[in-house]
Amino acid sequence: MPDASAPPLADLIRTLAEKAGEAIMEIYAADDPGAREKADRTPVTQADLLAEELILAGLADATPDIPVVAEESVAAGRIPDDLGERFWLVDPLDGTKEFLSRNGEFTVNIALVERGVPTLGVVHAPAISETYVGGPGLAEVTAAGAVRPLGVVSEPAGGSRALVSRSHLDPETERWLAGVGVTSFVAAGSSLKFCRIAEGAADLYPRFGRTMEWDTAAGQAVLQAAGGAVRTVSGAPLRYGKPGFTNPPFVAYGASPPPLTAT
Repeated sequence: MPDASAPPLADLIRTLAEKAGEAIMEIYAADDPGAREKADRTPVTQADLLAEELILAGLADATPDIPVVAEESVAAGRIPDDLGERFWLVDPLDGTKEFLSRNGEFTVNIALVERGVPTLGVVHAPAISETYVGGPGLAEVTAAGAVRPLGVVSEPAGGSRALVSRSHLDPETERWLAGVGVTSFVAAGSSLKFCRIAEGAADLYPRFGRTMEWDTAAGQAVLQAAGGAVRTVSGAPLRYGKPGFTNPPFVAYGASPPPLTAT
C-alpha cells in the first residue's frame, strides 16, 4: 500500500496514463510504429511496449505491494504468482488496430481491481485529449481543458443507441442487436465505448466476441461510477481475476438494462 504521503490513487493513475499517452503520441507521429504480430495474431507496436514500461515503473514505485497484470507482460509470460484481493490491470494501448489505422480511437487503460470488482479506473485517449476517471465518489471527464461530471442517461428516449466495435463486430452481436429495439448505432474503438455510455452519448454496448480483462476493467470502473453496469449474458456482474483473464460475453449499459441473453 502507498504511504500517507503518496498521491491519491486516482491522481496517480491519471498521471501515469497521460504520461504513457505522451509517449504513444510521439510514436504515432513517426513513420514506423514498429508493428509486429504476437503469437495470438494480434498486433503490438513500440508504443504498446513503451507505454507499458512507463506505467509499470510508476505503479511499482508508488504501490509496490499491489501486483500488476499488464497485457504485454502477460504475452511475454510474466504473470504474478498471487493476485490476492487487490491488483492492477493495465492495457497500455487499447485499440492497437485503431492506432495503426490512425483514427485516434485508442486509449490507455489502468484499473484497480478489488475482490474481483474494478473499483477505480482511468481511460485516457491521447489523440483526442480526453481522460475519463471513475471510482468511489468520482466520475468525470477532462476534455478540451475542461472537467465535467459523467452520468448515464436514465431513460433513453425513442429507443436505445448502441455502440458497436469498429474492428470486431461479429454476427452474434448483430443478431442480438436486431432483437432489442436499437434505433441507432455508433461505431467506436477501444474502451471509449464504455465511456460514451458513461457520458450519456449512448445507451448500451454488447460484446459477444473475445475480450480480455485488461480491455474492459478501466472502462467498466468509469461506467459504474457514472451509474451504469456491465453484466454477462447470464445476468451476473462481469468480474476479474479469472483464469486466463478472458471475459465471457457481456453487455455494458446505462441506467436501463436491456435483455441480456443473446439470441
